[in-house]
Amino acid sequence: MRARALIVWCAVAGPAAAQAPGLPGTVARTGVYFESYSFGSGLAFDRLSEMTIPITITQHFGSRVTLDVGTAFASASVHGPGGGSITHSGLVDTDVRATVGVIPGRLVLNVVGTIPTGATAVPDTTIPLFGATATDLLGFMTPGFGSGGGFSAGFASAFKVGQRWAAGTGASYRYGASYTPVEGGGAMTPGGEVRARFGIEGPFGGGKYFRGALVYTTSGANDLGGGHESVIGDRALLYAAVGAPLGRGNLSVYAWEMRRLSGGLPDSSRVVVPRGNVFALGARLERPLSPKTTLVPLFEIRHEMTGTDSSMVLLGYLVRAGTDFRYRASDRATLVVQAQLAVGQLQDGDHYVSMVGPRVGLLFEWSR
Repeated sequence: MRARALIVWCAVAGPAAAQAPGLPGTVARTGVYFESYSFGSGLAFDRLSEMTIPITITQHFGSRVTLDVGTAFASASVHGPGGGSITHSGLVDTDVRATVGVIPGRLVLNVVGTIPTGATAVPDTTIPLFGATATDLLGFMTPGFGSGGGFSAGFASAFKVGQRWAAGTGASYRYGASYTPVEGGGAMTPGGEVRARFGIEGPFGGGKYFRGALVYTTSGANDLGGGHESVIGDRALLYAAVGAPLGRGNLSVYAWEMRRLSGGLPDSSRVVVPRGNVFALGARLERPLSPKTTLVPLFEIRHEMTGTDSSMVLLGYLVRAGTDFRYRASDRATLVVQAQLAVGQLQDGDHYVSMVGPRVGLLFEWSR
């Protein structure tokens, strides 16, 4: 079972999973999330908010085939200190994912089609809003609102390491279709993306459990037309987590770092995304209160750095704390209530701007 769980993680960058024995045939999830940040003086905006209603359906066909459909409705707004605002509401792109266990517990194939149901050809006045919600520091539920669609395919494999540990590896390629991101502008053709994953997990002394992974992504240049292009540097994500029993519950401490490497030097025909580094350190405690209820306090520190040369400067940091409350209403239905509060600072030139904001959510899951 450990190798099966790891192969699922390496194959899937989302909610889909290959079916393990005993899993329900159909799982449906929906809910509503609201997150908002208020900022001190000095920025072009003083409040940024987003509401997301996710919808996902997972259908298992036997023990080898899983089909997922996922989309969401998102509404975001940014408000300026003078009272003006920029808003956007609508569906995001829809992902249809098929996961096939070619060799049970050993080889999984994963195919994803992205249907462009989200925002394309938006007014140029909304660009500041789209840029603000996309930052990894704030970690919005919906960081992007649409594209021209696309297609990706990949595989994953897992194998035992010794008697109790397992390792997994996977790779995928994504093709993005051309679309016009800004009204009145030219078409953009996204560059192809290759992603490789490696993970390892297993128990060690005192009931502890380790899980670690490395994900490396490289992308081709985005063709902007007219001999112009935009370049995103390669990205490397390193993740590690240790779980251990604590009283009646289980404590998990995790850390991850995403580093965006240099995409080269910009010139008159190349727009290069600056280098970046996002680091997070957090912990969560799952403590059962009764056979049907579980309380999950959590805490995370996150900071982001960026730069165009060999040195990077601090973009900002965020401290988030809160709790999840899970209620299992029946064998088929689960309700999760989420309440968190974040505080932090952004660096704007030579001074810092404070920020504070809540994240609240209500998630409902039904299975049969």
